[in-house]
This record gives sequence, structure tokens and C-alpha cells, in this order.
Amino acid sequence: MRSTSLIPFQLLYVLIFTISFFTKAQDTYQRNSSADVQGYIFNLTLNDKSNSIVGEAAFTVDFKNEVNEFSIDLIKKASRYGMELKGVLEGDVPAKYTFKNNKITITPTPSGPKTRTFKVQYQGIPERGLVIDTTKFGQRSFFGDNWPNLARHWLPCVDHPSDKASVEFRITAPDHYDVVATGEKIEESNLGNGYKLTTYKEPAPVAMKVVTIGVTKFASKILGEVDDVPISAWVYPENRLDGFSDYGVATNVIKYFINNIGPYSYAKLANMQAKTQWGGLENAGTIAYFENSVTGKNEVEGLIAHEIAHQWFGNSATENDWNHVWLSEGFATYFAILYQESVYGDTKRKEELVLDRKQIIDYYQENPSPIVDLSIKDPMKVLSTNTYQKAGWVLNMLRYKLGDEVFWKGIRIYYKTYRNSNVMTSDFRKIMEEASGVKLNEFFQQWIFTEGYPSIKWDWSYKNRKVVIRLEQTQNHHVFDFPLEIEILEKGKSFISTVQVNDKKSSFEMDVDSRPTTITLDPNLKLLFEEK
Repeated sequence: MRSTSLIPFQLLYVLIFTISFFTKAQDTYQRNSSADVQGYIFNLTLNDKSNSIVGEAAFTVDFKNEVNEFSIDLIKKASRYGMELKGVLEGDVPAKYTFKNNKITITPTPSGPKTRTFKVQYQGIPERGLVIDTTKFGQRSFFGDNWPNLARHWLPCVDHPSDKASVEFRITAPDHYDVVATGEKIEESNLGNGYKLTTYKEPAPVAMKVVTIGVTKFASKILGEVDDVPISAWVYPENRLDGFSDYGVATNVIKYFINNIGPYSYAKLANMQAKTQWGGLENAGTIAYFENSVTGKNEVEGLIAHEIAHQWFGNSATENDWNHVWLSEGFATYFAILYQESVYGDTKRKEELVLDRKQIIDYYQENPSPIVDLSIKDPMKVLSTNTYQKAGWVLNMLRYKLGDEVFWKGIRIYYKTYRNSNVMTSDFRKIMEEASGVKLNEFFQQWIFTEGYPSIKWDWSYKNRKVVIRLEQTQNHHVFDFPLEIEILEKGKSFISTVQVNDKKSSFEMDVDSRPTTITLDPNLKLLFEEK
């Protein structure tokens, strides 16, 4: 989707780092301690007479240690909206359960195998999560829009990214609809009563925030195939040609990420025009783009690159806590820039980073907070300029700190290690340290866990073939430590020197042949800072 004295200071820095880096994030979701959902099968019946859905969720649970009670999420009916339970089964036998506070807590039979299947039968009108509406052309439609934790409005599930599972959708709907969903289509059968059954199955484990369905009248087309992965477009029939054109770039994007990061994890990549609260929603293998993304002018390449990057970062390598969502959004932001850089050159990278830096500075004036903000408890509030643009800038700085070759080596190891799994910021840091041989504790503490960025006031003077550059960090909360490139232009020639800035006030002297005509800080956009 589309935010003193030296020794005491060092001791204080180490203490702050130790406390903040290893403090448990304030993700308040109550996790099942021993029950791990391995797979879901969602049987859903949709109709044209009302917005009420009928469902049965079958889920396989692995009890890792001992068989204990466990909970799944489902919004209970209150007034018009919510779900009414019709039954809960363990296998084919009624199970012992309670349903309160929007959680179904199941007490399994004490004896039996460690892996068991349960079923939840329910019906009701979802208030959110499943968007039942009309398209901009007036066609009735059903779109899954789960991020961050809205799946519970229409799907009984563990609605948290830490518990990923395979997913199968079996959708019974009026036969005049086209159906797309997470996974590979394995069945489409006319039931002979005005309805048809369409089944999609995704064997790779996915978080519930990124599973979806799309049910409406679609025009669809196979755009190509990359490494045996079919790439398709699903757009409203009225937007058929424009949509196929706009979404056609997806084949180039997925090829870039496969070649540079690693294998794609899902059964397909469908690009779907949809009703969504977001500009784009990175559903695993079935991305939703806002309705007006289709114009026929090919203006959404950056958005498409962002959402496809999520298939690696956020979907496959998934944050284990909501507070670490930068591992999803920051990565997607910067890797979209990397893709565009590969196509349009370094000028495009600089253009995007300049725009992002302005947003970061503007945001910070009203919202002074770090990228990983442990004060946030509501997952709806974790998205911000910090977790998108600032986090993307941090990856840009890490890239130039380590060098291209080492950076990409680390990224490939990171993805290979945490593919189809869960990860935290410390895990990413350790991988990049191992790949580079560079200790990154202070880098991560400074840029991820500390608010703000350097604000630099500076001037320079020239005398006797020497330039003296004076720098002052004007921010109050923290003195940053960073390398800074300085470009000096004199008589048509230029050179770049790198200095290490680690004090409130610094000065640097450089030899030159003549009085400079221009001096520029950070000419290649390697450092996030504000120039005063």
C-alpha cells in the first residue's frame, strides 16, 4: 500500500539502544500460544437479493505443544452488521466454544491428534472487510479489502500477520459474475440453478490481511508469463482496453524483482481494478488497484511496482508485529524506486527521493516520532510517512553505506531466509550485518528507532586555496552520526569529498586550486537531512 562528553554519551547511547531495540513491541493482539493455523477453506455463498453472506470456514490447526483452547476472530452480530454463528464443529462433532468480544474461543477435546480440523458455520452482513457495493459503472460487486485487520468482519480467522496459512476460497455466486480470488483457479462449475461455484487455492502461507476475492463483471486477459507465473489483468468491461494497457507493465515489474530478489511465492499475479479504501492493496497474488487507476495513459507504473514489491516484502517476508510494518511499506516504497531507477536511470531515483524527503520533513513538523513507534497500539495507525517514505529513505542510506553489491546480496539472503515466514527489524539487521561484515546496531537505532533526521545549518569560507566548511546540527533531540558527501565546483571542474559528521558543530578544511563557484551538500542524495 500506498508515510556532553564523549564517554558518558556513548554509554547512554548503548543503554538506550539496548532498551529500545529489544523491548517488546506494543502490538496488543493476544496470540494463541500453542495453536497454529495451517490452512483455511472458506465456503462462501453470495447473492443479489441482499448483502447477507453465508459461510463455512474449515481450518486445520496444529497444536505445537499440547492441546489447549484457542481463539479465532469474527465480528459478532450487533444490530444490522456482523456475523451470527450457526455452529462450531471439531471434525464433524459439535465443539465446545464461547463467542464473546468478537472472538470464538474453542476448547478442543483433550485427547486426540495434535493436528485437527475445525469448522465454523455462520451468516450475516459484513460492515467492513468485504466491500459489497457497486462499481463506478453501477455494476454490483464484492471485493475483499482486509488490510490491516478487517478480515474478521467476514472470515473467521486468526486476523494477525504472525499466523500465516494456506487459503482456499470456494465461492458460490450468481452465474453472471466473474470471480477472481487469492490463489490458482482449480474449479469453475455451473450448478444449474442460476449459480456457479468457483474455487481458488493458494498453497503458500499468507496472512489474512492480504487474502481477497473479487466478484463482479470483469474483462480479463493473460498479460504474459514469467518463470511459469501467469500474469493477468482483471478490469471492468467498460475499461477493457485501457486497463489491459495500464496493467501490462506488471510483467516487466515482476521480472525485475524475480531476477534481483528471488523466486515469486504465489500461484499467479492478477492485477485487479477494484473498490478499495486504498490506492492499491497488495493482496497476495491478486492485487487490488483503485477504480480510477485505469486511464489508458499508463500513469500507475510506480503504484504497480510498489504493490508487486509487496509480494516479496510484507506478503512473503511478513512483519511479525504491526509496529514493524516498515518491513512491508518501507521496502515496497524503496523497491518501487529501485525498479524505476532500473528503467529510467538514477535521475528517477533522485526525483522520487526528493519528493519523499519533502513529505518526511513536512510530516515530522506535526508528528515527531520514530519509524518503529512502540506507542502505537492500533494497527490502523501504523501507516504513516515514517513507515513509507522515511523507511524507504533509510533503505537508500543503507544501500550506499554498504555498497550496491553487498546491499543486494543481503536483500537476497534476507528474502531467502524469511520467505513465507515472519520477521522483525532485528532479524533484518542481523542478516545485513552477516552479509556485509559491518555492525549496524547504531545505524538502525539512529534511523529506525530514533525520531527525526539531521537539520543542517552551514556556510563556507575561502582563503589561500583552502575552503572551510562549517556545519551545525540544529535539531534538539539527538545528535546524528553520518557520512556526508560535499561537492565542490571550481572553474568548471568538480570533486566530491566525504566527511564524517558526529558532533553538534563541525568544521572541515579542504584544499582547492581556486575559489569555488558552488558547494553542494549530498549531491547524489545519499543522506536524509533538512538543509537550513
